[in-house]
Amino acid sequence: MKKSAANILREYGPFLGAERVNGVTFDGEHVWFASGDKLNALDPASGEVVRSIEVASHAGTAFDGEFLYQIAEDVIHKIDPKTGHILSTIPAPGNGGDSGLAWAEGTLWVGQHRGRRIHQIDPETGKILRTIESNRVVTGVTWVDGQLWHGTWEGDDSDVRRINPETGEVLERLDMPEGTGVSGLESDGGDCFFCGGGGSGKIRAVRRPG
Repeated sequence: MKKSAANILREYGPFLGAERVNGVTFDGEHVWFASGDKLNALDPASGEVVRSIEVASHAGTAFDGEFLYQIAEDVIHKIDPKTGHILSTIPAPGNGGDSGLAWAEGTLWVGQHRGRRIHQIDPETGKILRTIESNRVVTGVTWVDGQLWHGTWEGDDSDVRRINPETGEVLERLDMPEGTGVSGLESDGGDCFFCGGGGSGKIRAVRRPG
């Protein structure tokens, strides 16, 4: 396994009216982050929040190229970012123990916080299609270039790790500075991860190796 210190490129926040960052996703232009009762669109160039949608947002956030998906306690809402309307709702696999959320291969990938696993689910029904076990608490999930990465956060220790999607084996680990947690994870599709910072109310841009 390759290990290195996370290279933090930029910090955003904290943001007015958003005490927490529970989940993050990227729509190609804006970083959307979940703050408990709102989804907020952050311009990563200016660092400004440009709009918000009032919706329960307790954990992970994802974007499928057109719609947003948001964990709200024990369900996942599909949201039209243009109107802010909830289009459909499915059960979340962890019954409230869900954390990270990502979109890949036409499906949703849902992290289980204490369950230490990642479920691939059908976005229409919520049916679990497969499960990947992890040896750490899962606090964020993202796919980029065929690689599966997830965030962890236990005590003062937090990292972003790349795992084998077939076996769950840890292949690479980026250690965050002590006391800097990851709560929500998304790639920009290139060489950058956006990492939610939980109760710090911050989002950190971290360089993706390679």
